[in-house]
Amino acid sequence: MGFLKRLFGGGAARGGDKDGLYFYVRNKRSGEVIQVRLHQFNDLSPTEDEAGFYSRKVIVGRKSFDRIEVEFFFDKNRRFVSADLTGEGELAERGDYDAQQSAAG
Repeated sequence: MGFLKRLFGGGAARGGDKDGLYFYVRNKRSGEVIQVRLHQFNDLSPTEDEAGFYSRKVIVGRKSFDRIEVEFFFDKNRRFVSADLTGEGELAERGDYDAQQSAAG
């Protein structure tokens, strides 16, 4: 579970955003790391079997118009389980996003 916390910043709230779940996706072509925020009560839908929740997002960064589709999966307690990405994307860590933001000035 430590790997998942590092990978996604723990899905924990940032800056007092108690309902926000934050994830990070890297565009493989441009190298841009994009922060994705999910609202744990508005963005998560029950799975078909009602054993958990999921959310589907289409992500486009600022550097390119490449579309990255991500399906996030959560257990019945809204804890992150996994993500499926299609397109030119891969999961990244919060540290990658923070470093990119620092370098941008």
